[in-house]
Amino acid sequence: MSRRRKGDSGLTGVLLIDKEPGWTSHDVVARSRRLTGQRRIGHTGALDPMATGLLVLCLGRATRLVEYMMASEKVYEGEIALGRETDTDDAEGEPIRTSEVPQGDIDLSKLAERFTGEIMQTPPAYSAVKVEGRRAYALARKGETPELRPRPVQVSSLRLLRTAPGIIRVDVRCGPGMYVRSLARDIGRAIGCGAHLASLRRTASGPFHVRDAIVVEDIGAFVESDKLDEIVRPADEGVAESAAAILTDGHAEQLRNGQLAWAQGGFLRPANLARLYGVDGSFVGVGEVAEPGRVRAMKVVTDA
Repeated sequence: MSRRRKGDSGLTGVLLIDKEPGWTSHDVVARSRRLTGQRRIGHTGALDPMATGLLVLCLGRATRLVEYMMASEKVYEGEIALGRETDTDDAEGEPIRTSEVPQGDIDLSKLAERFTGEIMQTPPAYSAVKVEGRRAYALARKGETPELRPRPVQVSSLRLLRTAPGIIRVDVRCGPGMYVRSLARDIGRAIGCGAHLASLRRTASGPFHVRDAIVVEDIGAFVESDKLDEIVRPADEGVAESAAAILTDGHAEQLRNGQLAWAQGGFLRPANLARLYGVDGSFVGVGEVAEPGRVRAMKVVTDA
């Protein structure tokens, strides 16, 4: 169960939202706050207004785990439209150049291979990346050209399929910081005709899948029926991909006080991230393995 934690108003846990087009991620968070009455809500990776799909929200003390969930891989599906680049690298931007789309076959398998693994990618001009302390999109909106440098990003898998003249379906699994908009732009340039991202849907984030999500307005019905806790998942599900360790009896309090604590699980290696549980099975938080058998708390989720 999720849930209601001692000393914390509202719920602590994870809420899965299937974001609809036209909403910003901030809109979803703000609406969720109003519907749930929960003030502390954060997301684990934004979606552009045009995009749809999975937006993972952390409620209450689970917001302390946002940085770890943001590091999880994400899965997307979408469409790339060839022949036109835009200033935002997606369908909502203004055209900046057009080119004729090649009519012959394009070796998409070879192209996908080229963009798989660790690649260098320049973020979109309209992005939240900071340039000398300012958001790139703020500079772009003022007509300035933000100087964005290429940076390494990880693409674990990439599948490209031509579904219509000038349209390529894209399925991608990637690490944090990878922009599918930039990927679409770069694939278009590699083909030689330019391109932009025509549609995008996030289907998974870490251990979570969009099939288990609800639209934000459905939250109201669960609140009205006093069943909100039925759709709020336990906070530790968001870090389920990390190892688990059980604190030995009496050491949970040491951990909360910032001291090293003994934990069962000598197989854990130093510097590993671990989910930490009390002997009663309650989730305490996440910690770093300081040495075999001893852990140091990084984020404590409960004080119970």
